[in-house]
Amino acid sequence: MRRLLPCFCSVALLFSSYLSAGEFKVVTTVKPLNLIVQELTAGAANSETLLPAGTSPHDYALRPSDVKKLRDADLVVWVGPELEMFLSKVLEAKGNSLALTEQHTIDLRHYEEGVEIDHDDHSHSHDGVDPHLWLGPKQAIQAANVISEALIKFDPLHKNKYEDNLSMFVSEVEQAIDELNIELKPLADRGYYVFHDGYGYFEEQFGLNNLGHFTVDPDRRPGAKTLVSIRRSLQDKQAQCVFSEPQFSPAVVKSVVSGTEVNIGTLDPMATEIAEEKGGYVRFLQELGQSFTKCLK
Repeated sequence: MRRLLPCFCSVALLFSSYLSAGEFKVVTTVKPLNLIVQELTAGAANSETLLPAGTSPHDYALRPSDVKKLRDADLVVWVGPELEMFLSKVLEAKGNSLALTEQHTIDLRHYEEGVEIDHDDHSHSHDGVDPHLWLGPKQAIQAANVISEALIKFDPLHKNKYEDNLSMFVSEVEQAIDELNIELKPLADRGYYVFHDGYGYFEEQFGLNNLGHFTVDPDRRPGAKTLVSIRRSLQDKQAQCVFSEPQFSPAVVKSVVSGTEVNIGTLDPMATEIAEEKGGYVRFLQELGQSFTKCLK
């Protein structure tokens, strides 16, 4: 037995090194989605974000290094073509990609069909699936269940760990929902405007009073008619707050609010300042709640 022990230890070390070298790799597209995925993969797999922090997924162009990450990934988790259209062809033949907007177990929000959106030089219809599902705590839990199923399918050796991580994530998000309900309920009748129409999941979850938005697509300038309408509403004291976003210049928001007593707040749908570490998604929800509370109180 003594002679076999060194040999056994060597085999164990080699096996351990093999597992480390062959760690399951998950690539997610946007940071707030990775905040969810990293909770599910903790201690079992490696998860990284494809797009640099603060980058808009609406008009992103893949770099060669991005293509390599996608090719090397064991699983790619993305929202879907409604958000990351640039990935549609790249992932078309990749059997290990998961588009969340194609999952029937996620309660997806749909934009009001046929609403005409005004821009300076044109107008267009705004309808279809709202891709900002990570902003809905309920949808985040539903997405976590779907992602966990995919993780177990492609990496069954870590099934128990994925199930434990999912259970912990659901518990923590449900607790955050309870706390945010208490925090935000008193603000339900206080009107506000957002920079772009991306917060519907969060607003519906907590019954907030969104009066409108400057633009549908954050990469498009708001139309003159929209700005005049919002300005008139602010002068009539219908809103208490107008929210800008850190990724875009607040100049247009400041000009519309100028001369009124309306507060200016900031909402960050892309979790720019949230660290990608344990508890990151819950902190993201808490900071959103605090942003609403601070501006609407």
